[in-house]
Amino acid sequence: MDIQRAEKIVDSEVFVNVNYHGIPVYIQEVKGETAKVFPLDAIHHEQEVDLDGLNESGPISL
Repeated sequence: MDIQRAEKIVDSEVFVNVNYHGIPVYIQEVKGETAKVFPLDAIHHEQEVDLDGLNESGPISL
C-alpha cells in the first residue's frame, strides 16, 4: 500500500477493510514506510508493520 492511501484510510470517516498478510487490521497511524496497526480480533496487540504488507479490500457494507 502506498503512503498516501494509508494516510487517507486513517483519516477516513468510513471503515475500510485492510489486511496485513491476510489478517484483518485497523491502521492507527502512518509513520513513513510503516504503520501502527492492531488485528481486529486482538485490539490490544498493537504492532508496527511495513506498508508493503498492507492490502485494502474495500469498505464495509452496512
